[in-house]
Amino acid sequence: MQSSLFAHNDQQTQERYSLQNPQLLRVVLEGHDDLLARKGSMVAYQGLVEFDAEYQQGGQRRARAYTGEGLDLMRCHGQGIVYLANLAQHVHLVDVESEGLTVDSAYVLAMDSTLHHEVIAVDSQYGISGSGKYQLNITGHGKVALMTSGAPLMMRVTPDKYVNCDADAIVAWSTGLRVQMQAQTHSSGVWRRRGSTGEGWELSFMGNGFALVQPSELLPPQNAVIGQGIAAQFGMGQQGARGQNQGNAWS
Repeated sequence: MQSSLFAHNDQQTQERYSLQNPQLLRVVLEGHDDLLARKGSMVAYQGLVEFDAEYQQGGQRRARAYTGEGLDLMRCHGQGIVYLANLAQHVHLVDVESEGLTVDSAYVLAMDSTLHHEVIAVDSQYGISGSGKYQLNITGHGKVALMTSGAPLMMRVTPDKYVNCDADAIVAWSTGLRVQMQAQTHSSGVWRRRGSTGEGWELSFMGNGFALVQPSELLPPQNAVIGQGIAAQFGMGQQGARGQNQGNAWS
């Protein structure tokens, strides 16, 4: 049999994490280093690998129930190779070090089991629940595989140059940054999306670190139920918190 498909063979490497292609993650398991991956993200594997649902502690379950933020993970263990993907999202590997990483849980594909994660609150200038108000803080030492819709933009934040990002486009940022959620509009128009401009809430980052933005204002497609009509246009939050997709806004 002959086909151009055979050009997409397995990329042999001994590294634990590697990209088979921009949308497909390859992870090597050696029996002593479990992997935590998004439920249902395995597309193939080789060797003696088992998949178990990851236990959620009581605090994690309560945080998920109240905020909508959290991770649905499976534990991959054994010896072999696991291939992970999610709706052809672009995959990026990030080393988490002492400074930590804050990320929207919807963009996490996999992580080392040695890393710790917890839900944190993001400051809001108006105290209104909406997009970006709750995020996931990942600490420890290890790697995290993030997903974006398309090739992302990495923006450097310095003490003399702060960065503003659309709250529905931001993927992750350095935990050490000071963050404020705000809308550049007067208080009487806070419920409108910038006076019919289509722009809503934004996150302002100050300090020293980075902010990762994707070229899309939607979460991965499995959650992108936006709704129709005026309710979707006025909805604040990830994909419009009032547009039939309230999973990530605590109201």
